[in-house]
Amino acid sequence: MERNFGAEIDNLKKDLKDIKELLMNNFSANSVSRANQTGEPNNSVGHVKKMDNMHPDPAIMKILDKLENTCGKNGDSGCITYLGVFSSGNRQSTWIRNEINTNHLLALIENKTAANVLACIGNNDRLNILLALLKKPMTVAQLVSDCGYNSTGQVYHHLKPLIASDLIKEDSNEGKGYYVVQPHRVQGIIMLLAGINDMVDS
Repeated sequence: MERNFGAEIDNLKKDLKDIKELLMNNFSANSVSRANQTGEPNNSVGHVKKMDNMHPDPAIMKILDKLENTCGKNGDSGCITYLGVFSSGNRQSTWIRNEINTNHLLALIENKTAANVLACIGNNDRLNILLALLKKPMTVAQLVSDCGYNSTGQVYHHLKPLIASDLIKEDSNEGKGYYVVQPHRVQGIIMLLAGINDMVDS
């Protein structure tokens, strides 16, 4: 039996049009309902438009709703909340940062803090060292072996700025000469990688 691809495509286009209309009608109904519940005209708070149905989990939508309200009422550029856990090499970091004002984050560019931090770690060798130490505590000799360096001098050359920036430290609790990522810096490194992923993920 010979297929009629033209007719099949026409049917698919019609189905897609019907689905689009259903979604738009559903979105409009939810927007009206939410506007009625919040008492906000045009489903917005200040300069912030409320975004419905961004996530299927009601708990996450409740957090987003609060962030939108805070940002809109204060007239800020934005407001973010993030949380996570990272556990590797018998070490764990767990974090919750709530309602961080993005005005303060943007100021990190203006006062050159962002450029200084990125200059410190924006080197493949230093990033490889950070990656190795995120996985587990290591000595300089282990870093030489695992990261493919030719000498301890090369490792120390890259360790110095990371130590000076309070990103890593020597931790005697792990044993003599063992280096670790500072526990209070793990979340920043992981969140920076998450941000990079957002920039490159299509």
